[in-house]
Amino acid sequence: MSLDVPIAVLESASRGQIDDAEFIAVVRDSLPYAWEVVSAAVDDQTARPGAPFGEHEVPPPSEQARGQLLRALASNAIRGALERHFGVVLAFQNCHRVAAFAPAAVDSPQYREFVSPRGQVLNQSPELRDC
Repeated sequence: MSLDVPIAVLESASRGQIDDAEFIAVVRDSLPYAWEVVSAAVDDQTARPGAPFGEHEVPPPSEQARGQLLRALASNAIRGALERHFGVVLAFQNCHRVAAFAPAAVDSPQYREFVSPRGQVLNQSPELRDC
């Protein structure tokens, strides 16, 4: 799964002049399902003041959607741009469970539990085995 990069952005990058706003637009337009999932996790975090994180736990509706989410969260550049844009730290389990933590919560017990091997193991289920 590749990003759909407009010629103008490619030209900017070749000159060494690409900024987060340009890159975020490419990500949003190229990976709409991933954008929707991250936005939902951020919205959930914002809607629950005082909650340590917001999350999205709905399995992707298709393999294409799953690929978009994996691409966005596995790429350091894409994930970092999303985190900067939304002002969160993203955490990821399986093929669908995405959490948005406030940066100050990264040292919290909830964050440490979410990203721990224990948290990963407890989030397993047979129907998600191939995700």
